[in-house]
Amino acid sequence: MKENKRNKYMNPYLAGFLMGILIILAYYFSGEGLGSSGGYRDIAFGTLNAIAPDYAQSNPFVSSHVGEGHNPTHTWLVYELLGVIFGAILSAAIFGRLKWSIGKAPHLTTKKRLYLALIGGILWGVGTQLGRGCTSGLVLSGIAVNSLSGYIGLVAIFGFGFIFAYIFKNIWLKTSK
Repeated sequence: MKENKRNKYMNPYLAGFLMGILIILAYYFSGEGLGSSGGYRDIAFGTLNAIAPDYAQSNPFVSSHVGEGHNPTHTWLVYELLGVIFGAILSAAIFGRLKWSIGKAPHLTTKKRLYLALIGGILWGVGTQLGRGCTSGLVLSGIAVNSLSGYIGLVAIFGFGFIFAYIFKNIWLKTSK
């Protein structure tokens, strides 16, 4: 029988337990839960403030994050985001999985795949700001504080995720034949 490489290095139950401990520690030490969209937002605000400080100060949405000598790139979420990026690279290097590739359907060109990824990333960024956070912030941190919206988000995210995965898997398989 073929060994499942995915669980060779980490038990998923242990990983879930450790994630729960991490959320508790995040709330204890920083007063904030986990999430990535806030880190991206803070980087965008810091960049905007560096490039166009007058605009950043006059924009009501941005000014509360950049005013009075406050540097939005020195927040917990930016450092969390950097830790996730560099931690993933380090983990992949340690376990021999560090390689550069572009996952795509056989019928897609690399250029089209990257273009679609860019569009998806932009839509994700807009959606997380409209929704006031990303899935990890909503579900992981929401449930950690026993928030009803965290539980509703969990059901909605996984429910629609299964539906869309089924639909797009079939589309992917039909177009790759």
